[in-house]
Amino acid sequence: MDESKKEMSNSKDIRFEEMASIGRSPGSLLSRTRGDKVIWAIVLVLALVSMLVVYSSTGLLAYKYNRGNTEIYLFKQIMFIIVGMAVIYFSHRVNYSLYSRVARILFLISIPLLIYTLFFGVKLNEGSRWIRLPIINLTFQTSDLAKLALFMYLSRLLSKKQDKIKDFKQGFIPVMLPVVVICILIAPANLSTALLVGATSMLLLFIGRVSTKHLMMTIGLLAIPVVILVTIAVAYYDKEEGKTKDLPAVLEVGRLPTWIKRVQNFVYDSKASDKDENYQINQSKIAIAKGGMLGLGPGNSETRNFLPHPYSDFIFAIIIEEYGIVGGAFIILIYLLFLLRSIRVFKKCPYAFGAFLALGLSFTLVIQALINMAVTVNLFPVTGVTLPLVSMGGSSFLFTCLSIGIILSVARNVEQAEGKLAAAQAAAKAEAKAEAKAKAKAKTKAAAEEEEEEEA
Repeated sequence: MDESKKEMSNSKDIRFEEMASIGRSPGSLLSRTRGDKVIWAIVLVLALVSMLVVYSSTGLLAYKYNRGNTEIYLFKQIMFIIVGMAVIYFSHRVNYSLYSRVARILFLISIPLLIYTLFFGVKLNEGSRWIRLPIINLTFQTSDLAKLALFMYLSRLLSKKQDKIKDFKQGFIPVMLPVVVICILIAPANLSTALLVGATSMLLLFIGRVSTKHLMMTIGLLAIPVVILVTIAVAYYDKEEGKTKDLPAVLEVGRLPTWIKRVQNFVYDSKASDKDENYQINQSKIAIAKGGMLGLGPGNSETRNFLPHPYSDFIFAIIIEEYGIVGGAFIILIYLLFLLRSIRVFKKCPYAFGAFLALGLSFTLVIQALINMAVTVNLFPVTGVTLPLVSMGGSSFLFTCLSIGIILSVARNVEQAEGKLAAAQAAAKAEAKAEAKAKAKAKTKAAAEEEEEEEA
């Protein structure tokens, strides 16, 4: 009777273990999800914030284009998040060494795409940044692809040229040339993105042991056009009337007037400035002032109907207005935590390509986030960069997800390497323990035999 009860309880335990193991079976989605768990948590938190803030900030857009149906943009953002999560999942399942093989191909593809965009792309504010895809009739920003391709290719070059990276001809020029090409092609339509790519690349090259002397020389050369732009902006500003003077024809080319006005608005921003010129940043300041310490609450933004692009470029102002300085500080800490976890992946990665890849992609995302926030609080001239994973979905959102997926791919391989090392150490420890036990047993047996011989 007792034996039958025992067998029944054992069978119940076995069935319970089988049911519990269904969720973690080898073929389940959860079991296939690897990489840094903190980064996964950060992605989910930012996706949740994105849904709340985009839904709140697209009211005017919905009334303007969709007869007041505010749920359209919420569902659209949810779809972008679902697709983005799929992109992260599938890209993190790929061994990151594969990205080294496709890096050069993507880089070579991005160059003609950027050239095509400059001449035949969709234009907005005198800048051509997008191309329209046939059949599906959607636009995407080619600079997003170019950024990703550049950092992948740069990581590959740095990993292969570590033995001669200090040499100017064989080390510095081969790694610097791709950066210059991409930045020159992006700059005419999107100067802020070009500066962001250039700054991140310099940081990655510095970490990649490129000669500091060569880097400082390059920064000095690149600073010349920036200084010229600031000088022109100051020279062609009328302080008494608070507006831009008439520019000569040579300065009316492309987006030069836009760059000059943005520098002037940043340098001479005051109450006396033309309200139309500083409308965006003034509305952003109003949103921040209304938010205070704890904010007005989710969905209670009052400035979203007046602030241009509250769902993309100035979404951080809406976050502060609705969730206060506490909410804004939380978002900043989330991005800094993401950077720290990526640095941890960089330190633990045994191969140079994976280490540089994870660090380069994380740097560009975090620096982009900090610039977006700096623009919102008027610490940086107005640019067109979005807040990664938070601003309303588009090609930028999906390429951000792809970048995070690649970082998680590196983290997954680091995790697997650590697991193999831990298993090897555990096996070696168990083997040593078994060997010590066998020696102790043999020693005891020998002592017993000696004792028997003495008695005999």
